[in-house]
Amino acid sequence: STTATGEPNYVTGTVLVPKAAWTGGGPRPIVSFAVGTQGVGDPCSSSTAIPNGVSYQQGALRAMLNRGWAVAVTDYEGIGTPGDHTYVIKDAEAHALLDIVRAAQRMPDSQIEPDAPVAFWGYSQGGQAAAAAAELEATYAPELEVVGTAAGGVPADLAVVAENLDGPGNFWFTFLAFAALGLNAAYPELDLESYLNDTGRTLLASGRNACLIDGLPLGIGRRISDLTTTNPLDTPQWQARIDEQRLGRVAPAAPVFQFHGGQDQIIPFSQAETLRDDWCAAGARVQWREYPTTDHIFGVWTTETDAINWI
Repeated sequence: STTATGEPNYVTGTVLVPKAAWTGGGPRPIVSFAVGTQGVGDPCSSSTAIPNGVSYQQGALRAMLNRGWAVAVTDYEGIGTPGDHTYVIKDAEAHALLDIVRAAQRMPDSQIEPDAPVAFWGYSQGGQAAAAAAELEATYAPELEVVGTAAGGVPADLAVVAENLDGPGNFWFTFLAFAALGLNAAYPELDLESYLNDTGRTLLASGRNACLIDGLPLGIGRRISDLTTTNPLDTPQWQARIDEQRLGRVAPAAPVFQFHGGQDQIIPFSQAETLRDDWCAAGARVQWREYPTTDHIFGVWTTETDAINWI
């Protein structure tokens, strides 16, 4: 695949193809499924979780396979391969999401045709990846027959998300710590460790290979000021790289189903509305749905049926 800065890299993943013949007419469709946050360590890969039946999105995978669709699941850059995971780095995620479809089409036993209809689907980190792929596919992988994208709980503006996670949402501070690690992995000149105090360096060492379940307790109630000598988010270098992750500057060429929980305590609802408005203003075809009583965590599952029906 390709890094966020345009360098060649390797990314692992899993391709699932139903054993039953496709009877829906035309070539069998394929969904490039962008998983939500798994963590940042190599043991967190979906390619490990899926065959063991422990992915928290296993139900979504089964539902797609039951429809007869092929499913491609990237592990993202840096999970299962050397280096840190480039967590919430939109171009790295989008490239991986697009390139696993290309890889699936080239696997001799997959029988996935080059003109197969392609959809992207993701929630949370996966929603960002799916949205980014929707924005990039026309220029990065124009040969793919992309028909649509379902993107939910999207962290479309990391600056807004960071402000929440360093403030009222800091029960979930680990997601902000993962993001700092991801930015540092994608852009080594940011030099994260130079900003950390002893507490921050200890947390970094313990969290560098953490998965979601063991990583979340490490950050509960933390603040950036607890872990740093100087806040990196106040520097022009960090601000510029964070701004590069903002979605909404490019209109997806294919239709989008965008959805968000009205009670999202992790990814602010307001920045999802801004993404919707930016896409619509740019001419994208967006179907929008708010789930008024849904928070971020339960949105993983409460939105599945609508997303798969839309696809």
